[in-house]
Amino acid sequence: MRIALLSSKLDYGGAERQIVILANALAKAGYSVNLFVFYPGGRLRDLVSPEVDLHCLDSRGRWDIIRPFRRFLSLLSDRDVEILYAFLPGPNVMASLTKLWLPFVRVVWGVRASDLDLQWYPLLTRLAYAVERKLSKYADLIIFNSVAGRRHAAAKGFPDRNKFVVVPNGIDTERFYPDRDLGNATRKAWGVRPEESLVGIVARLDPMKDHCTFLQAAALLAEADEHMRFVSAGTGPAVYAAELREYACKLGLRDRMIWAGACDNPRAAYNALDVLVSSSAFGEGFSNVLGEAMACGIPCVATDVGDAREILGSYGLVVAKRDPEALARGISQVLSWTHRDGDLRHHLRQHIIENYSVDNLVRQTCAALEPLLKMDGQSRGAVNCHSPS
Repeated sequence: MRIALLSSKLDYGGAERQIVILANALAKAGYSVNLFVFYPGGRLRDLVSPEVDLHCLDSRGRWDIIRPFRRFLSLLSDRDVEILYAFLPGPNVMASLTKLWLPFVRVVWGVRASDLDLQWYPLLTRLAYAVERKLSKYADLIIFNSVAGRRHAAAKGFPDRNKFVVVPNGIDTERFYPDRDLGNATRKAWGVRPEESLVGIVARLDPMKDHCTFLQAAALLAEADEHMRFVSAGTGPAVYAAELREYACKLGLRDRMIWAGACDNPRAAYNALDVLVSSSAFGEGFSNVLGEAMACGIPCVATDVGDAREILGSYGLVVAKRDPEALARGISQVLSWTHRDGDLRHHLRQHIIENYSVDNLVRQTCAALEPLLKMDGQSRGAVNCHSPS
């Protein structure tokens, strides 16, 4: 299988991390993998395996389309790519347009969100989602990373016609694992005392993540327990970040809230926590942070958005979205579990290994792609869904 993966960038983000994980795993299994990105640089670039052929299309901005697209077509043709798998609306639209020049390339879309509230986003983002919906009938296959995403797309008019497949994200459990020493060092760097409980949110500063509800819940908990501390690990637009900091101060969290900034080492952040919170109000499909934190043995509380219930199973707690009182109660309840169940951290990690491993991601992805290589009853190539080596 000669596959190309397409992403807009390699900065921090759930979709970007997953495309790097998938590219590396497919290349390690022996497949020919090309990874194309619109923009140079990115914090995830160094995580791309040398076995993956990485190509930057050198886009100079959102409106610089024609020149990078011509370069993209040339590179695809030179490498005789059979399957083009794109992630997110912009790359999905670009992937579909390639069929006008390279009709034999099978186009696969990756849809990563569910029930996205587009009123929070600029016009260009809303336009990309609208065009994606219009062009969805031209994709040969659409892979969703969540059941919720598939359900939402169908409701919005994406044509199924047996082209929908759900493949949950894969969690790199070799990268994310329990590390008490690292966690303690991170807590010390953040000024957290050993006797304090640390509750955190690891997410970019974006309206969908609903940091406001997290801060409101934190204020309730801080008022009830002087030994509670809170942390936000993630970055975002400067204006929005300043608004959140000001709001936290108004809630009385000035000395109880840590703003850790960009999360260059998420494993360190997870291991520093007593509880990980996902307070998203909309948009989540498969939340990577839930799986990554659980792989590190950290219990989680999540709002009922996307596939949070499926990810947590019986090993976490799901509460109503935009309800700070419910979120505060959930955090308190999960904190009590950590004191009662000495094996909880082991069970959390095993749950992720058994259900959301990278091996499962690769196996299910290959099984979904294999039928696309069969044309007119003749197989253009066989895909080994385990390893060709």
